[in-house]
Amino acid sequence: MKKIILYAALTVVVSLIVNGCERDKLPIIDPYPVEIFEPASPQKSNDMKLYVHYMPWFETPETNGGAWGQHWTMANKNPNNMDENGKREVAAHYYPLIGPYASGDKDALEYHLLLMKYSGIDGLLVDWYGTRDLYDYPAVKRNTEVLMDVAGKVGLELAIVYEDQTLRAEMEGTDEKMAQAQADMKYLEANFFNKSNYIKVDGKPLLLVFGPQEISSPDNWSTILSVLNTKPSFLALYGHSGATNSAATKNAQGEYIWVDATSMDTKYAAKDNFELFMGGAYPGFHDFYKEGGWGESVLSSIDYADGATFRNLLNMAKSNHVDMLQLITWNDFGEGTMIEPTEEFGYSFLSELQTFSGISYNTPVLEDIYKYYVLKKQYPNNLKVQSALSQAFYYFISLQQDKARSILDEYKVN
Repeated sequence: MKKIILYAALTVVVSLIVNGCERDKLPIIDPYPVEIFEPASPQKSNDMKLYVHYMPWFETPETNGGAWGQHWTMANKNPNNMDENGKREVAAHYYPLIGPYASGDKDALEYHLLLMKYSGIDGLLVDWYGTRDLYDYPAVKRNTEVLMDVAGKVGLELAIVYEDQTLRAEMEGTDEKMAQAQADMKYLEANFFNKSNYIKVDGKPLLLVFGPQEISSPDNWSTILSVLNTKPSFLALYGHSGATNSAATKNAQGEYIWVDATSMDTKYAAKDNFELFMGGAYPGFHDFYKEGGWGESVLSSIDYADGATFRNLLNMAKSNHVDMLQLITWNDFGEGTMIEPTEEFGYSFLSELQTFSGISYNTPVLEDIYKYYVLKKQYPNNLKVQSALSQAFYYFISLQQDKARSILDEYKVN
């Protein structure tokens, strides 16, 4: 009797083992599958390369240890204060359509980059502070890394604008500053220049310097760039290539335009002096520094003129036959140069850009992308909805925007 019971018990154990092994081999069924598509490039009738200057420095309490980042607060504003409509108090004259956000928020990045794609923008020029563990530099570094990944998924390019002024703080002597700059260049080469969607000009990685403002010797720039295996296509700020080049030393191939008091006619007159020259267009200028307690305004306000300022500068770039144009900026709310949609301007600057780039899309697709972002935030823990929105994302990046809209139409925004 004992043998029979033991045999039966062993049979049950073996059966469980065998069945368990078979279950391990069964495929995992995803209840909400998503079809993956590669990004597609929209057709444009204007072949000028359009790059937008991007600030990756915004933080919210969720990403910044419970405190709002300084670029939303400056010295005296508190975004925790809200009006009767839920609008937060931020250090800017203009308010982002999605409200203040974190630059590392992938939902916000997808929203930004999809808007760019459907406005005819080819890539981003990212303001970058280097690799030091000081102030908000690590956050800017981290956010730029996330941005690079999302840009690749969306099908946009990216290049770095190096802020050499960050070498001033807590550094003694030129040698220490140059060693740090070399470390920053090595990091860029290892982590950015080798990416397939990093912007290349003449087969070399594009690198801009905002100035230079700290390293002002051409020989020193030669030393800094010498650590790179491939010398970049290097551009200095308008009027600053004398700090990178001399009669005997050429580091920068050219210059790029920025918003300042010098007339645009004067800037474009220098175009033929350089091997490479990047034009510039901005919607206007109205900084918040004085109101925000960050000192006096750096430049007199430039009127937005209901979009005419931006439109005229876009056309000026076209008439000067530049190959590359920097849009100044996507999101510098502190200086009021943003073309990102705002409560005050809506999508007007992106609509101007759609016309200028010769892309076939218009405002309704931009509104769809806004709805995509709102739904992402409205249903954060709903797996079914998030999977559907992921499918919409892949439709958007592959230019199947009608299919994306069909998904969005299934959900109502609160």
